[in-house]
Amino acid sequence: MAGCLSWIHFGDLHVDEADGFEGLSRFETLARIAQTQIGGAVDFAFLPGDNANHGTVAQYEGIRTAMKVLDRPWHVLAGDHDFEPGDLVAMRAITTKDAPYSERIGDYRCLFLDIVSAGHGGPDFRIDPAQRRWIERTLSAADVAGERAVVFMHAYPGDLRDDPDGIAALFATHHVAFVDTGHTHYNELLNDGRVIYGATRSTGQTEEGAPGFSVVTLDDGVPSWCFQPFDAAWPLVQITSPADRRLITDPANTLHVPQGGFVVRAKVFGATESASAYLNDGDEIAMARVAGEPALWSATITDVPDGLHRLVVRSGGSEDVIDVLVRSEGSTPKRTAPVGLGRDVHAIGAWLERGIDGAQRGPNKNGADW
Repeated sequence: MAGCLSWIHFGDLHVDEADGFEGLSRFETLARIAQTQIGGAVDFAFLPGDNANHGTVAQYEGIRTAMKVLDRPWHVLAGDHDFEPGDLVAMRAITTKDAPYSERIGDYRCLFLDIVSAGHGGPDFRIDPAQRRWIERTLSAADVAGERAVVFMHAYPGDLRDDPDGIAALFATHHVAFVDTGHTHYNELLNDGRVIYGATRSTGQTEEGAPGFSVVTLDDGVPSWCFQPFDAAWPLVQITSPADRRLITDPANTLHVPQGGFVVRAKVFGATESASAYLNDGDEIAMARVAGEPALWSATITDVPDGLHRLVVRSGGSEDVIDVLVRSEGSTPKRTAPVGLGRDVHAIGAWLERGIDGAQRGPNKNGADW
């Protein structure tokens, strides 16, 4: 068992004097909400890049002050806007580590990549040969150590200017559980059949509704992702296992596709006294807290027939809903050869319950010219 790994993702801040520090103000509000409602129920917080819109000292100083509100470890990557000065010297005000680097967090090996320094500025995203070799070595070492790998980078592999297919193939070959990114300006999840990719909408320069943050959890490698707008109700309920049908990458794994029954697990972020599960709008199934796992609840559901089932977990007036695929023991799942790894052709589309409208509003697709 790899246990749970949870983190908060604050989308690209784009902190800038030109808009009256709107992105910074939103970030300060979201950090206060996260500290109040979530606190120690996540392992760390993540900034995916494009933190300072022009990479200036003053912009980073505001970010650094706002980060102090949330008492969690921080991991910060650079985006193309951070690299606008031609280096990342000023960004060291908000991070103590230069990417690429890796860190073991629980039973997970987390890789934090630099896709801007090898480029020539702007969205010229590249991974130089030395970093590529480091990625391969680190993922191989994680395999040997029995660690589930997680990757953090500013943009999808499909946005790289050099060897995007090779990088995505590395992630697939080494069974990376999740790749978390920014850059898009909109919420999105990709499932290329081997790896789940997530992107969270910007905190600054928003085009698709209220700003917020995403919460990502890996429960024994099973990924779950949800977006919480700043004005949303609490608690936040997130079913962490089994996998939703849209996030299945290993159909032979009973945590992805159960056989006959399963243990439902969910994180409930925010104050709560109870949680309950419901299968196909049936009877209430009381859940119990999981010892040693902050905010995690579980229950066992037995004698579930083959097919697609609606699973709901409710707590304190909030709920989460997923579709669970159950198959017969001994049946052989079939898989086709992967194509287009790490590219947004594999976007799962709208998932309104999780905060994804599927419209791809953002400067890289259908949004304003920021």
